[in-house]
Amino acid sequence: MITYIYILGDSETNIWGLSGRERLQRMLKAFKQTRVIDSPEQIPARAPALFLRADYLFDARVLMALVNTQVNLVLSSDAGQPVAIRITDGDMHHALASFMDGGEGESFSTLPRYTLRDLNLLGLQQTLKKRDLPYLLPISRDNCRRLESELFARSYKGVTDLVTKWLWPIPASWAVRVCVRFGIRPNQVTLLSLVFAVLAGVAFWYGHYGIGLVMGWLMTFMDTVDGKLARVTVTSSRVGDVLDHGLDIIHPPLWYMAWGVGLTAALTQTADLPMMFSLILIGYVGGRLCEGVFQFWIASFDIFIWRPLDSFNRLITARRNPNLILLTFGWFIDRPDIGLWLVIIWHLLSTIFLAVRVMMGWQARRAHGPLRSWFEDIVPGEDEGKLAVRIFAPLAVRKNDRKFTDR
Repeated sequence: MITYIYILGDSETNIWGLSGRERLQRMLKAFKQTRVIDSPEQIPARAPALFLRADYLFDARVLMALVNTQVNLVLSSDAGQPVAIRITDGDMHHALASFMDGGEGESFSTLPRYTLRDLNLLGLQQTLKKRDLPYLLPISRDNCRRLESELFARSYKGVTDLVTKWLWPIPASWAVRVCVRFGIRPNQVTLLSLVFAVLAGVAFWYGHYGIGLVMGWLMTFMDTVDGKLARVTVTSSRVGDVLDHGLDIIHPPLWYMAWGVGLTAALTQTADLPMMFSLILIGYVGGRLCEGVFQFWIASFDIFIWRPLDSFNRLITARRNPNLILLTFGWFIDRPDIGLWLVIIWHLLSTIFLAVRVMMGWQARRAHGPLRSWFEDIVPGEDEGKLAVRIFAPLAVRKNDRKFTDR
């Protein structure tokens, strides 16, 4: 059954270029069986309805809970201010009138009241590879910058490589702010990263490693910016998603091969190139296969969020950014051949490690049943980056979360 959604008012300021109403409208497009309406009069009699205040910032998980629940309820902020009302069965027009009056009225007093503490919304976010607290925050001019910082921080994956995690956040936030100011869309940033990827490959092919590395690092930066821009502005498209992920998968081995071609003049044996290319493909394809086997046949989640050791491994495993560090090192010491051999060796070692983890996961599943990510056991708010002190020590499970059910 379709849930009709009516958004009340709007925010007094924009967050990452979007008013509260615009943000809610974009977020709600992702929910099936919903319809955003312009007037409560458009709601059919006895149809499920959801009313939302546009001067609050809603976590997508909160919206999902409100859309999917089958009970009448009022969701309040921590300060006790009603911010959403869900009517599945009842007089929605009287409830809406009370809602618009700030929660006064007899129809409101009979509805169960919930806050974020009552919602069981601490599940693992597999796309972002992390588990954090949901949010419900008032939008005002005074807290605009704080909300933008909060949204940007939440747009980052919890598990990623060391460059993305520690080098890019501050410059990426500046770049995202520039994009929002000038109306640059995520797909345009992705296309720019594609241009840099091609230019880097061409430069590597002709042995212009310095120029190629500059293009390559710019490409990796744009690859960070487009995803963050898409998340903070709630802007996504099927084409952009395919282009972004397709580019991420295809270009790294092509870069390494182009780097090898650029070495041709320095190689003493022509047989070196075919051997190098074979090892590159074995390492790269083998690693990707290990990841796929683990996620689709052994567990239901990414191998890098299985245990703390795997999350630490994602920081340095043979992906594009750590490999670019090795190539940059080879260029810096004027031995690009050593840089490529370091990439090849690191790819093979990383693939061997992943293969061992896949076997361990298979054995663990046979012995103990379905696998569980360590992120499901951490306390939200802990810094998942501090794996050095918790690498073999799962964090305590939060025991007192109350279920989102009718009381």
